[in-house]
Amino acid sequence: MPANSVPPDSSASASASAPKADTLDAQKSMRPRTVLICHHDAALDRTCLAGWLNSFTDLTGIVEIRETSDQVKRRVRREYDRVGPLRFLDVLAFRAWYKLNAAAADRAWTDTEVARLSARYPLPTSIPILTTDKPNGPEVEAFVRNAAPDLVVARSKFMLNKRIYGIPPAGTMVLHPGICPEYRNAHGCFWALAQGDITRVGLTLLAIDDGIDTGPMYGTYTYSFDEVGETHHRIQLRCLTENLDPIATKLLAIYHGKAIPLDTTDHHSAVWGQPWLSKHLSWKRAARLRARAAIPAALKGQTS
Repeated sequence: MPANSVPPDSSASASASAPKADTLDAQKSMRPRTVLICHHDAALDRTCLAGWLNSFTDLTGIVEIRETSDQVKRRVRREYDRVGPLRFLDVLAFRAWYKLNAAAADRAWTDTEVARLSARYPLPTSIPILTTDKPNGPEVEAFVRNAAPDLVVARSKFMLNKRIYGIPPAGTMVLHPGICPEYRNAHGCFWALAQGDITRVGLTLLAIDDGIDTGPMYGTYTYSFDEVGETHHRIQLRCLTENLDPIATKLLAIYHGKAIPLDTTDHHSAVWGQPWLSKHLSWKRAARLRARAAIPAALKGQTS
């Protein structure tokens, strides 16, 4: 959705009918001020989401997080402690399989998508950027306060402290890769696919609170994915990129106080960890079976 577009003058008297200064100020006030928090090496977030946010809001700052080796080691250790040594081997096996069989194709697809979205949502070079390895540090707090956002959008593996996420009056929103509350944590799309829970493969727009993806939910988004031909990683990203316009509309509704959280009273809530190779292989087998079963059904529908 293009922003700041100005129609060409249709006559010499165009200046006489130009909007008054107070009208322009009112129009500008309708655009929320935003800050993006993301990882420095997530090109789709760091480049494309930033440009997208700036197309319908006034992006006043970007916090890019650079993980240290110690932080990565602690994250790995938490997963090891959570699943145990045997299942952790399953996690490592998946990472090796993905690197050998799918990573290169996914990188190529991501590069193409970044180029496409960057052309559609160019990012000005004037936006302030803070690079940090301490997403909850005083430097980040000062940067965000100085940027004075109405809304913050976070795409981060780190849980933010209330000192940070509580700054914007309209809240800090997460674009979570998974349908909450059933699929919380970072790999919700994978686990919905692995469980055969096809109707819950998607992305959730929710507000941050003190829990892990437990805040008020304002929308869930998906698309017609190909579970046989696409990787979980590509499906996860496309749940975002295929829905940028409706997500933007919802963010503006949140800013204007017109968005109503979804009712999740009767929903089961669960936190999931890293992908397992065993679950990936069983998902793909089941996906192929579902695809084969769908062909006769489609043919029957054509002849009926």
